Amino acid sequence: MRQTPEFDQLCQTLAANVRRVRRARKVSQEQLAFDAEIDRTYVSQIERSVINPSLLVLHKVAIALGVSVVDLLRAEGNQQP
Repeated sequence: MRQTPEFDQLCQTLAANVRRVRRARKVSQEQLAFDAEIDRTYVSQIERSVINPSLLVLHKVAIALGVSVVDLLRAEGNQQP
């Protein structure tokens, strides 16, 4: 099944948001991976929009970052203060 441009944009948004929140909280990829119980290379792949993480992984990453899954998927112009 081919990906749509909208899906590609959603993946880019997720990647940017994970990276932005992680850096704002001064958390390394290694620490985020440990806290989310995933591999560090998986965090890198999420932040580079190389992979399509499962809902479970998104949930774990969101909890580890202290945000909601919705926050990680929200486009930049729609960010909560």
